[in-house]
Amino acid sequence: MTGNNTLLEKLDGLVARFEEVSTLITDPSVIADQKRYLKLTKEYKELGDLMKARQEYLQCLGGLEEAKEMMNESDPEMREMAREEAARQEARIPELEEEIKLLLIPADPQDDRNAILEIRGGTGGDEAAIFAGDLFRMYSKYCESKGWKLEVSSANEGAAGGFKEIICSVTGEKVYGTLKYESGVHRVQRVPATETQGRVHTSAASVAVLPEAEPFDVEINEGEIKWDTFRSGGAGGQNVNKVESGVRLRYNWKNPNTGVVEEILIECTETRDQPKNKERALARLRTFIYDKEHQKYIDDIASKRKTMVSTGDRSAKIRTYNYPQGRITDHRINYTIYNLAAFMDGDIQDCIDHLIVAENAERLKESEL
Repeated sequence: MTGNNTLLEKLDGLVARFEEVSTLITDPSVIADQKRYLKLTKEYKELGDLMKARQEYLQCLGGLEEAKEMMNESDPEMREMAREEAARQEARIPELEEEIKLLLIPADPQDDRNAILEIRGGTGGDEAAIFAGDLFRMYSKYCESKGWKLEVSSANEGAAGGFKEIICSVTGEKVYGTLKYESGVHRVQRVPATETQGRVHTSAASVAVLPEAEPFDVEINEGEIKWDTFRSGGAGGQNVNKVESGVRLRYNWKNPNTGVVEEILIECTETRDQPKNKERALARLRTFIYDKEHQKYIDDIASKRKTMVSTGDRSAKIRTYNYPQGRITDHRINYTIYNLAAFMDGDIQDCIDHLIVAENAERLKESEL
């Protein structure tokens, strides 16, 4: 039998574990332990995908052997059918092998999480805030196309429009695993609305995408949280400046990596419902602490965020949006397209797909070293 014997051995070695996990997730004691249960159900799905790929791989290998045997038939028509079948299987087997190799590489356990999306105007003053607003609209449209739910937690509007800062939660399937590629500085080249002489300016906005923490990921003593309420500002409406729906929390947290006690300050003003704002503020607090406590694990992501996001400096750019040329360039993978209008309208999946392919190629290289 032809084929990658090493790959088959790896797959065969996972059969027993798949059966074990299948049994464990029906155990009442495991179901009662939500943290363990969720971890095992995730492993069950990943192993299930591998078992399906293993089954198809075995069928292809078997089909190829049968086709080769049929090539010895005396009937010319049968031999031709066998050659066609062999060619089909020989084309599919390498594809399956690449798919299986990717499935065998441990996935980032955070990819399935929801995300906190933070967009901030960087270099460029009013124009940077306007561009941050354009990016927010772009992501809003993209999330809508994916069937994801985007909710704004807090927003600080720019004087000429857009946002100095806007923070949102995004919920749906594999949100963080998809949006994580957007973290970094996004640079725009265009004539700003505030420009009177028609000159092209370069401005920047930063995007940070963080995996949202689950309630059991971190321990928070809610009794030590100091809450303040205040009246939300805004453009108008019956509720504005009349009801104290905005919330502000302060929480003293000891960083386990440094031993330093930090005061965390989080505000949430988006809804007119104070309990909902409190819930969102708590979710952001959990995410902040989760991100800090898992600093070693996400060190690579964190280091990129420090250089590409925290300052909003346009020199640490990941993507350029050139309006005069209608061009978008992602500098990480030398990806360039000329459909800027559609891209800014949320049509960003092709770029993300190219980034995923590039990352998978790197992961395969690393796994083969």
